[in-house]
Amino acid sequence: MGRIEYSAEIAELLGRVRRRPTAGWPWRPGEGVPEGLPVKQSWGWLFVPDGRVLTLVNPKDGVVSLPGGSLEPEDGGDPAAALAREAAEEAQAVIGAPHYLGYLYDRVGSANGGHECARVRMTAALRGVGPTAPDPASGRHYRRLLVAPGLAVELLGWGAPGLRQARVAVATAVVRLGVPAAANETIEELPPGGAAFLSGR
Repeated sequence: MGRIEYSAEIAELLGRVRRRPTAGWPWRPGEGVPEGLPVKQSWGWLFVPDGRVLTLVNPKDGVVSLPGGSLEPEDGGDPAAALAREAAEEAQAVIGAPHYLGYLYDRVGSANGGHECARVRMTAALRGVGPTAPDPASGRHYRRLLVAPGLAVELLGWGAPGLRQARVAVATAVVRLGVPAAANETIEELPPGGAAFLSGR
């Protein structure tokens, strides 16, 4: 692996990254959500053609996340619709059709009033992002970084379970989205004015 390239501005931002402790939710790759287990959240590994994924950094607290969030009534119970909506709200992102990867089983149900629930993971092609804007739900104004999937796991603080999830995301994206198995290692912040990505799929 070559030297990872990034600007001085990105170095300053990464120096303030704060990793969340892992929640310990079991990862169920390729398994459908069991009947009766409510899906409360949907998050996405969004790939550009060179194999990097979109991560969001909240510059106020340094927390890194993948695009996604809670299902809302307008999503009609569809995790793919929730992901597309959340990606647009948080990152002004336009994505291709999402592909299901699996789910995390949340026994404690912190996203479901103390009752067990599923947190779905999906992958999709990132077609482009519009001009940066605050998330209408939270007011957060995220910085948008493209990073290799392994580095995304490091920034997210997900450890070995996160690497297992990333491997499923990459394997699916190679087949379904046509991205390379070995991603570009350059760390890039997307411009405030937006960007488009060309993809054959």
